[in-house]
Amino acid sequence: MNPNVDYTSPSAQFTFDVNKSNLFKKDNQNLINILGIQQLNTLENVSLLDIFLSRTNVVEPHYHQNAAELVYCISGAATVSIMNPYTKEILNFPITPGQVANVPQGWWHYEMATVDNTHLLAIFDAPTPEVILGSDLLKFTPANVMAHTYCLDQQQWEKTIAPIQPSTYIGPYKDCQQGSQPNMPYGHQGYYPSFPSYPYY
Repeated sequence: MNPNVDYTSPSAQFTFDVNKSNLFKKDNQNLINILGIQQLNTLENVSLLDIFLSRTNVVEPHYHQNAAELVYCISGAATVSIMNPYTKEILNFPITPGQVANVPQGWWHYEMATVDNTHLLAIFDAPTPEVILGSDLLKFTPANVMAHTYCLDQQQWEKTIAPIQPSTYIGPYKDCQQGSQPNMPYGHQGYYPSFPSYPYY
């Protein structure tokens, strides 16, 4: 039990409608709802994201510094991609209803829907999963630091990252001009690769 909760108090919460707790909404087919201890105060070391995606939409590259993540496919299909920090490999795991992919704590990862009407449940072993988003790393790291560190032309780097919006969560942007279907290497039909510290709320 949660030692910080008075279970005899009327303020102890035992139920919650996750549909009423939106974290991010791109449109009606691409959105993320959240449940954590802020929504349901009797939770212990568990929280979740309820994720809805249409084909080729991607939960942007990110990592959780305080939690592991278990991604469960409810409907549709998605590819969960994880960078193994020990082998420096990108591992791609296609999942369909009833299948899961496990993302260890702190590992860089992203999820892309391979069909419309994909519904994923991301379950965390923390009452509040914290997140570092790729869009924020790219947008907020000073351009002169990136240019100096990686031997880049600073002006070209600034031009390249100019379209990036902080806290993207689900990409590509609605007004993206690059087309709706990225290239498909790896010979994996239906897999669409994407290579583009604070709590979720």
